[in-house]
Order: sequence, then C-alpha cells, then structure tokens
Amino acid sequence: MGQIRLPPTHDKVLPVGHHPLQLYSQGTPNGVKVTVMLEELVALGHGGAEYDAWLIRIDQGDQFGSGFVALNPNSKIPALVDQSGPMPVRVFESGAILIYLAEKFGVFLPTGNRARAECLSWLFWQAGSAPYVGGGFGHFYAYAPTRIEYAIDRFTMEAKRQLDVLDRRLEANEYIAGSDYTIADIAVWPWYAGLTKGWLYQAAEFLQAQEYRNVARWVDAIGGRPAVQRGRMVNRVNGELSGQLHERHDASDFETKTQEKLATGS
Repeated sequence: MGQIRLPPTHDKVLPVGHHPLQLYSQGTPNGVKVTVMLEELVALGHGGAEYDAWLIRIDQGDQFGSGFVALNPNSKIPALVDQSGPMPVRVFESGAILIYLAEKFGVFLPTGNRARAECLSWLFWQAGSAPYVGGGFGHFYAYAPTRIEYAIDRFTMEAKRQLDVLDRRLEANEYIAGSDYTIADIAVWPWYAGLTKGWLYQAAEFLQAQEYRNVARWVDAIGGRPAVQRGRMVNRVNGELSGQLHERHDASDFETKTQEKLATGS
C-alpha cells in the first residue's frame, strides 16, 4: 500500500459571490440536503438566506484544493461560509449546516424540548445510517470493481432494514419528526428518495422499494415541494440537462441557466 497523500493536493482559491451565504458543493444526497434547505428559506422570504452555490467537482478532485480544504479539513462536500456578520463563519458537515441555518433563521427545528430532541435524533440517525447506504450498499452493489456477494448481501439487508425503520416511523407520522416538516425530513429525503425512486444506484427494484408504502407516500409528498425540486437541481451534474443548474447565484437562474438553456443558447 502506498503512502497516503494528505490534502491539499493543489492550490485553488475558491470564488466568492455577493450573497450572504456561500455554498461549495455538488448535487449528491449530502449536497442536496443543504440546497433544499436554502431554497426553503428563500421561499419563506428570508432575504439573508440568499446564496451563491459554487460547484465542487468531487470526481475531478476539487475538494482537495487548498481553498476548499481551508473550509473543510476533511475534504468532503458540502461546506458553507456565512459572510453576513463582521467575521465569516465556516460550517462543514451537512447535518451541522442544517442545524446552523435552522437556528439562524428560526425555522424547521422545533423549540420545545421534546420535539427538538425527536428532530435531532432522526437527523443524527440519518448521519449515522447514510455511510451504510452509500459507502456500503452503493459501493458494493454499483461501483466495486469486484463483485463480492457477502458484502452485497450484508449491506442490502442493512439498507432494507433502514427502509423498514423509516416505514414504521412514517406509518403513524406525516413527517419524520412528527406532524411538522423539519430538517430531519430535509436530511433523510435525498438518500431514501434516491433509493426508492432508483436515482441512486438504480437499485429500487433490487431493494423491493415498492414494499415500503409509507416511505413512498412521504417521498412523493416531500418531492412535490417546489423548493425541494429546485434544491435537487443546484450543483447537479447528472441526469437530464434541464435538471442541472451547475451554479446558482439568483432565483432566475433556474429559468435561464440550466445546462439545457446554456447548451441551446435559449
């Protein structure tokens, strides 16, 4: 095994826009959490939530550049800079960003002790569970150069177990944390909508996703929110060109600067 080369691997200054919030990300499930949250805040009329979203191409190693490593020493997207105050504030890890924004703007995180604890419990459930979905199931099912049946079986059962946990929770609750839409939903949705809709790993049929009817109801309800639909587009680099908005600097960009619009010049 060769020596691990620690980042940064190259010098690269990050761009900075004029909005209060600067996001450096890509439209993976973890990235989508934050863009959905930001679009929800903008939709509620929070002017301080206007943001510039800059694309960090993780397939090209942008996350190992000096500017990004200065924001997140762990070299993982997303990373956020809040430049609304006298001193910029950096926040990394998607769950931490969701909590930061929810507390900053006073929405999507309950204030009562019991409801807040429920919301945060599910938020951290997602943070702890996602590696088994992505680095476990997704890797061995879709990406590993060698097919390892034991690993596929092990992580398939774990992915199905997580879907069952969600399905049971949503049987008696409209949203993850109860009756209100919260950052728990915003965090959980990109991963498990991706699994059940086949967006991630094209594995919905393999996982028998149709069996999780309560998850399906919730996935469709959240997916119908306009802010969620916009959030899925930001920093996205795959799928239909009409659904890819590589950078977002203004609300009008969704109409004028998708990859489809840029490709056709319309």
